[in-house]
Amino acid sequence: MPHNMVAALRPLLAAEASAEAYASGAEPGDLEQAVWLRLLERFEAEGPPNDPASWLRCAVRAEARRTRRTASIELPYGSEPADDSGPGPEQLALAAARRRALHSAVRRLPGRCPRLVAALLSPQDLTYREIAGELGMSQGSLGPERSRCLGCLRRMLAAEVAAPDPRGKE
Repeated sequence: MPHNMVAALRPLLAAEASAEAYASGAEPGDLEQAVWLRLLERFEAEGPPNDPASWLRCAVRAEARRTRRTASIELPYGSEPADDSGPGPEQLALAAARRRALHSAVRRLPGRCPRLVAALLSPQDLTYREIAGELGMSQGSLGPERSRCLGCLRRMLAAEVAAPDPRGKE
């Protein structure tokens, strides 16, 4: 498409697109872009129009009609779909990665801490009496043992978060 044609049509297209945009519900820049694309496609397929200014006016109106039709068919969501469906895939992946890291750290705890913390994290929501019976320890010693294990886990996770990756990545 010749540069002089583009320069000559630019002001006319801007004016026509601005005039049609409000009624069609489109942005003037979007209409302009669509008409430039149509002109380029026409230029490649059939060559330049005989009367570029007239062609351009018709093209702007056609794009405005197409935009109005599309707007009447396409209805916006009342809210974002992700808001209604719970956490998105990114949040689910991050939560799963955090759970894997936590359970990996729990397995590396010393003594009977892995079994104790795993019982505390159990989806069965065990009571202290059930955990004490399962681990073969008194219910009274469960609190202090839990405190020591969680302190160890906290220190282990803090050291892993603070330490850079062994391959030099952060």
